[in-house]
Formats: sequence, structure tokens, C-alpha cells
Amino acid sequence: MVKGAIGFGFPTVATPLVALAIDVKTAVVILIVPNMVMDAFQAFRQGHVMATVRRFAVLLVFGAIGTYLGTRLLVVLSARTATIVLGAVVIGAVLLNITRWSPRVPAGWTRWLDPVVGVTAGVVGGLTNVPGTPLVLYFYALRLPKQEYVRAVAVTFMLYKLLQLGAVAWFGLLTWWVIGASVVLTLVALVGFRMGLMIQDRLDQAAFNRVTLGVLAVLGAWLIVRALTM
Repeated sequence: MVKGAIGFGFPTVATPLVALAIDVKTAVVILIVPNMVMDAFQAFRQGHVMATVRRFAVLLVFGAIGTYLGTRLLVVLSARTATIVLGAVVIGAVLLNITRWSPRVPAGWTRWLDPVVGVTAGVVGGLTNVPGTPLVLYFYALRLPKQEYVRAVAVTFMLYKLLQLGAVAWFGLLTWWVIGASVVLTLVALVGFRMGLMIQDRLDQAAFNRVTLGVLAVLGAWLIVRALTM
């Protein structure tokens, strides 16, 4: 529902919500497949996927490295630390939306920034399942046209999630129970996505965004408090 109705990506909202019910490491792994399916839908709906892959090839390669490193951190760090990091990332996303910070990046800088942004987004995504904040900020700073922006976000998210799926399988985090739960959540997410589009047509977008920002802020803060008192 969230991905269709507001500007936040599905993992930004779904991951802290699921992490309230189960440990954050399992939540991250369970949500990889639903995220990947929804991003694939968005990417191929926009078309010209390979053109985006070619343009951001360096970003994707370094993102793969970052994803591996982030997943490795997910394995070795304690559940408490991973939960605190997730809460901080969610609150950071909320603050960025509130401040509406609008950086600008000249096109000539991409050869230097693509590796940095790729590794950063990969590490954050591998550890917390939320790579969106650095990527969305970067694509916005490049001032991409609307369709190209949406396509860039969807394609990079989709490929990062595919890489993350391979990484969690490599590290032994992908159990049959997790696979089954992922399939169920994928179906729920697709239904929710459709409902989100319907809500978007009926509700005031600004009001709905404010409510969602408030909910996310509470979720992020609660995750940090819960982790600190574990």
C-alpha cells in the first residue's frame, strides 16, 4: 500500500514494521523477495531497463560490493546493533523528507560519485534492507527527468535486491521458512500496492504523507529504544 500511495519506498516502511514482530535480521531477509518483485514491476513498466543499466553500470557494480559487505555486517553484528542502525536509517529518511533538502550534482561528477554512492547504498541496503535514502537523494540531485528518475530508482532497487538475495543465500540466512514467508508477503504487498493506488486517488496526498512521516518517526524511535533496553 505504501509504495503506491506515498513517496516512500516499500522497504522503508515494511522493514521497521516487520521488525517489531520478529528480529530485524529475519525481517530484512523475508522482505527481499517482496521488494524485488515490486521493483521489477515498476522497472519493466517504465521500459528501457538496459539503457538505465548501462548508464549506471559503475553505480551498480559498486553497489554489488556494498551489498555483499552490508549483508556480511548483518550476519556478524548483534541483533541489537542492527536494530539501532535500522531505526536510525528510518529516522534519517523522515528528516530528509521533512527538510526537503535538494542537493545538485553536476553531470561531470558522476564518475567520482557513482562508486561512493553505490557502496554506501549497498552497505545500507544489505544491513537494513533500506538502500533508498542515498540512492533517491543521488538521483534527485542529478535532476533526472521524471520517467528516467522513476526508472533509475526501480532498476537499481531491483538489481540490488537480486544481489542481496544471492548474498543472504551465500551466508546461509535463506531458510525454507523464510522463503515461504517471503512468498506470502509478496502476495500481500502486491495487493497492498493496488490498494495504495486507490487510496492515492481518494485521499489528500499531503495529509497522508504527514501521517506516514509521523508513523515512521515513531517506528524508528521505538526500534532504537527497544534495542537500547534489550
